[in-house]
Amino acid sequence: MVFSSLQFIFIFLPIFFGCYYMVPNRNKNYILLIGSLCFYFVGTINNPEYLILFIISILIDYIVALGIEKHVKYKKIILLTGIFFHVGSLVVFKYLGFVLMELSKQMESFNFTKNIVLPIGISFYTFQGISYIVDVYRGNIKAERSLLHYAVYIAMFEQLIAGPIVTYKQVRKELYVKKINRLSVMEGIGTFIIGLGLKVLLANPIGKLWTQTCAIGFESISTPLAWLSIFAFTFQIYFDFWGYSLMAIGLGKMLGFQLPKNFDYPYLSLSMTQFWRRWHMTLGSWFKEYVYIPLGGNRKGFIKTIRNLMIVWLLTGIWHGAGYNFILWGAVLFIILVIEKFFIGKWLHRYSMAGHLYMFIIIPLTWAVFAIDDIGQMGVFFTRLFPFLSQGMESIFPNDYIKYWNLYYPFFIAGILFSTKIPFQLLKKIKNKTIITVILLLVFLACTYCMYKGLDDPFLYFRF
Repeated sequence: MVFSSLQFIFIFLPIFFGCYYMVPNRNKNYILLIGSLCFYFVGTINNPEYLILFIISILIDYIVALGIEKHVKYKKIILLTGIFFHVGSLVVFKYLGFVLMELSKQMESFNFTKNIVLPIGISFYTFQGISYIVDVYRGNIKAERSLLHYAVYIAMFEQLIAGPIVTYKQVRKELYVKKINRLSVMEGIGTFIIGLGLKVLLANPIGKLWTQTCAIGFESISTPLAWLSIFAFTFQIYFDFWGYSLMAIGLGKMLGFQLPKNFDYPYLSLSMTQFWRRWHMTLGSWFKEYVYIPLGGNRKGFIKTIRNLMIVWLLTGIWHGAGYNFILWGAVLFIILVIEKFFIGKWLHRYSMAGHLYMFIIIPLTWAVFAIDDIGQMGVFFTRLFPFLSQGMESIFPNDYIKYWNLYYPFFIAGILFSTKIPFQLLKKIKNKTIITVILLLVFLACTYCMYKGLDDPFLYFRF
């Protein structure tokens, strides 16, 4: 069950919020936990053991945190036990299948064909669990005595599957006292609809160009179509994930929670350094707080700064998935960020036109590495982007881009426009609530029609 589906919007939400708003504040956490577990169960209905894994994960975090406070002498061992469980779960369910498949390719006597299904949301709820027990270990927060409250923190359905990554201290107050009023609910509904529109009306249709290009085969496409397709993916992944994050934030407001912002117009950035401060901000904050700074950050000299950056970006790549392309993607980002940090970063921010032109080229190139999991096909695609690398190989259909440009140019225009602040600044200037209501209603009806027609594609980040 995804947010951009008729089942979620017209069945789950009315039933859930009908119960949630009817009960008094002291009982809302019970409804939220039951609803969230039901939501997760639907997503794991073909693998119910993953719901058990999820519940065990919650119980272990709860026990570990209490153990850290109670047994101070052994708190480091207890902490490492909790971290080992989370990292071990990720390794087994997210990476073991890939490793065994690679071994089977290299060893004839070893045959592994079983597909290990990735438990939905595991990359996100494990990071939240680790952040919680580490914060308790550091003394930044007190261990939660109420199992109900901790379970709600991890299981909240609005951010369970694909973030934002929320730390316990960010929502602790709301777990006890929820301030829900008409204004917060209406703001939440509006935010949800905007996110839904970005996902259904923009990310889904423009993403089909990338899907079609992959189906055609990179060997057969022209250079213009290669660039069009990777720009289409660039817009798809942004509006897909930003749309999800906005929907999560909107649902949070309706529930009485203030979830952290996850995007800040990253495509307006002047450097990749700035871009990754604006893209998936909660993931970047997590790696900074729980990996980069503990390693020493930039406080221990040039060599160790480089080492720490390399570790963070390789882990960032690996976190996104099991594949050589993710490792390569993390390594490429590391190299770019080091070059910016020590050489060209200040220049890019001083000359904004150069910065924007640089990012116009570098962003889609890095997403190409991210998107193509076959390294050989990645090489073919780059020969299409840069034909001088193709050693005379020509496109079968040199004018193929004309057809696809005529089909998709409205979405490219919308993608460029909504990558800026202009539409949202204009919306804020509208003081007439009736006009805003009509706009949101039209967006919602358009989304409903598209979902009815079957255009409710899963979110890209569900894969990670």
